[in-house]
Amino acid sequence: MEKRVMTDSKRRKGLMAASALLGGVLVLSACSGGSKADASSGGDSSSQAKVDEAAAKKTSEAQIKITPKDGSDNASINNGTAVTVSKGTLTSVTMQTASGTAVAGQISADKKSWKPSAQLDRATTYKIAAEAADSAGRVAHENASFATVAPANSFIGNFTPEDGSTVGVGMPVSINFDKAITNKAAVQKGITVSSSSGQEVVGHWFSANRLDFRPENYWTGGSTVTLKLNLDGVQGASGVYGVQQKTVTFKIGRNQVSIVDAQTKTMKVTQDGKTIKTIPISAGAPDHKTYQGQMVISEKFKETRMDGSTVGFTKNDGKGEYDIKDVPHAMRLSSSGTFIHGNYWGAKSIFGAVNTSHGCVGLSDTKGAGDPNTSAAWFYNHSLIGDVVVVKNTGDKTVAPDNGLNGWNLDWAAWKAGSAV
Repeated sequence: MEKRVMTDSKRRKGLMAASALLGGVLVLSACSGGSKADASSGGDSSSQAKVDEAAAKKTSEAQIKITPKDGSDNASINNGTAVTVSKGTLTSVTMQTASGTAVAGQISADKKSWKPSAQLDRATTYKIAAEAADSAGRVAHENASFATVAPANSFIGNFTPEDGSTVGVGMPVSINFDKAITNKAAVQKGITVSSSSGQEVVGHWFSANRLDFRPENYWTGGSTVTLKLNLDGVQGASGVYGVQQKTVTFKIGRNQVSIVDAQTKTMKVTQDGKTIKTIPISAGAPDHKTYQGQMVISEKFKETRMDGSTVGFTKNDGKGEYDIKDVPHAMRLSSSGTFIHGNYWGAKSIFGAVNTSHGCVGLSDTKGAGDPNTSAAWFYNHSLIGDVVVVKNTGDKTVAPDNGLNGWNLDWAAWKAGSAV
């Protein structure tokens, strides 16, 4: 009986404790969740959703995009860098190298974009900080850092002739790449060469590093040739990409072709098919015959040194069979050392009479290259880089088409067979 009374008492105490606890919970719930009236009226202003909504109303709607993306490497040095904004306008963009050197740039007239003013450097880390404002004047910021492509991961093509130059009708466009190209088709597609004359121009690969372009016949005199290099981002080999984006134009001068005949020991200089001068010459001696074929003047030197040891003509002591430090009016016809040049050390009687050289074509001249009345001076002054010199009747083999700028010694079918596209 007593046990029952004690049980009822404990039960009542437990109910009171539970009631108190429940009351505490209700009080706590009321403090954190608002009153019933607040809930029914939809005024849940302290909820996370309301906090987010309020914060969003204070954030700029301007959305800034920086290209390349933050952390990029192997970025383009040409047109790959830009800052753009939507739902706002740019107010400030700064760009600098990791070392703090500022990079000039300009915001567009509509203030929607920004680009650097010049080509970037390879293997360089750049930082960009951009600021924009939306229509309500609220400001947004964006930052990025990226690195441009390194020389080890990029290739460039060194080309000739130079932009703005005037050259002879035989001048090919010759491009020498600083990395071996395995993806030849992609690279060739990124290069176009066209002529105002409308001549078809085709590329020919002489090696993994050299690509030349020419028409079937010599360029039309007076025409303009345009070379476009659109190689930025083009993969030339595994892990190696192009960086060049450039347009080059050059003019074709008058049509001058000179014919050297080793039998008659004369050179006829023609312009537009008409002979304007005949010059006595001395070609290669019987044991050092001059290459035959169509050769293009690739360099001109008023005076230059010619050392036989550099082209394989040596004495027993290893020194050159000749070493002339002031050869006048010299013009290169091949990479291997064939020149057409002035000769002051030979007797005047040899020109037009005897072939005496180590393979070059010699013209009468005077020491010092100062006499404009010599045959060599006249020819030098009337010649352009890119003029053609055709050599015949020497008894030697035809010069290799890749020995100098001498691809004209390939017929059109053979030339086109060397194209990758």
